[in-house]
Amino acid sequence: MNIPNRITLSRIFLIPIFILLLSVPFDWGEIPIGERVLPISHLVAGVLFIIASATDWIDGYYARKFNLVTNLGKFLDPLADKLLVSAALILLVEMGFAPAWIVILIISRELAVTGLRLVAAGEGIVLAASQAGKLKTWTQIIAVSVLLLHNFPFSYIGFPFGSIMLYIALIITIYSGVDYFVKNWHVMRDSK
Repeated sequence: MNIPNRITLSRIFLIPIFILLLSVPFDWGEIPIGERVLPISHLVAGVLFIIASATDWIDGYYARKFNLVTNLGKFLDPLADKLLVSAALILLVEMGFAPAWIVILIISRELAVTGLRLVAAGEGIVLAASQAGKLKTWTQIIAVSVLLLHNFPFSYIGFPFGSIMLYIALIITIYSGVDYFVKNWHVMRDSK
C-alpha cells in the first residue's frame, strides 16, 4: 500500500476517535470564548477534524505529484471524506449546532453523487471531481470546523460565521450536485 493510501486510511481511522471525543462527556475543562464556553474535548475534536480534513489535500497532492494514483485510492479518498464530514454534521445536529434538515440535504446529495459515480464505474467511466464539488468540500469543512469550535473566533464579536458558512455550504452542495447530474446525465441515460 502506497503512502497516499496510508494517509487516507489514517483519516478513516481518526473518525472513531473524533466521534468518541464529541459523544462521551469528557470533563477536561472549558475555555471561555466570548459569551460562550468551549469544552476542551470539543476543541480537541475540532482540531482533529481540521487535521483529518487537511490530509485529504495532502494525500491527493502526493498521489498526483509522484504518480501514485490507484483504484484503491480513488475508492477510499471520497469515502473517507464523506464519512468524516457526515459524522461531523450528524454530531453537530446532536449538539444543537446544525439544523437536521440541512444535514439531511447535504448527506442526500453525497449519496446521490456516489450512486451516480457507481453507475459510471460500472460502465467503465471515471467521473472526476468538478470545481464546484471541490468548493463544496471546502465550504463544508470550514463550516463544520467553525461550528465544532463553537464559532470561535467569531464568538467574541457575536457574529454567527459558522451558521452562515453552513448555509453557504448547503447552497454550494445543492448547486454542485445538480451541476454534477446535469453534466453527467448521459451516464444514467445510457447505462445498461
